[in-house]
Amino acid sequence: MIYGTLIVVSLYYLLPLYVMVVTSLKGMPEIRLGNIFSPPVEVTFQPWVKAWAEACTGLNCDGLSRGFFNSVRILIPSVILSIIIASINGYALANWRFRGSETFFTILIVGAFIPYQVMIYPIVIMLREIGLYGSLTGLVIVHTIFGMPILTLLFRNYFASVPQELFKAARVDGAGFWGIYFRIMVPMSLPIFVVAMILQVTGIWNDFLFGVIYTKPDLYPMTVQLNNIVNSTQGVKEYNVNMA
Repeated sequence: MIYGTLIVVSLYYLLPLYVMVVTSLKGMPEIRLGNIFSPPVEVTFQPWVKAWAEACTGLNCDGLSRGFFNSVRILIPSVILSIIIASINGYALANWRFRGSETFFTILIVGAFIPYQVMIYPIVIMLREIGLYGSLTGLVIVHTIFGMPILTLLFRNYFASVPQELFKAARVDGAGFWGIYFRIMVPMSLPIFVVAMILQVTGIWNDFLFGVIYTKPDLYPMTVQLNNIVNSTQGVKEYNVNMA
């Protein structure tokens, strides 16, 4: 019963992915027949070629390839920096209490509940003043900052659940801040690192708002370019290209 339910839920969850893939492999005459669930009669990869290298994303008609690599250049440093900084923050807040640590932690938690839209314009001004507005570096900084509150909360709660005896034994053996972090905490914390990576990868890769505000057309991430392809088409709507 449990496995049957899980299979049904999985199939329901995967159904949009199936529709997207089969539609991307059909030609427009076949799509016009209206059966979105039927597999393609004649498989064609031309929609994929056009989406990658030929589709117009505004003034440029070089497809999503440029936006894809922009997204990769944004994603990798943003994920690495945010996870490293947040894990160190969480470790320090859980095991190395300092004066004002609770106040610092409270500020971080409050930051997780502030709507992004409230801070858009102040961040524009800040990035402009430091000369990073419209650059990928500026967007990486934005993603790193906005990932900090929730990731710090996750790491702090996880590290607080680690038995204190391990921490105290390491202190007795002479291990310091970094020694305990790298030799004990990090090896024991693979699950929370995986969770943090999933949150950041999906959040940053799917981001549209920050990408369209803090970068310029040549540096737009793939989500912005995809929106431009879907919403700037003239004449026939090429659903197979959009799905690809």
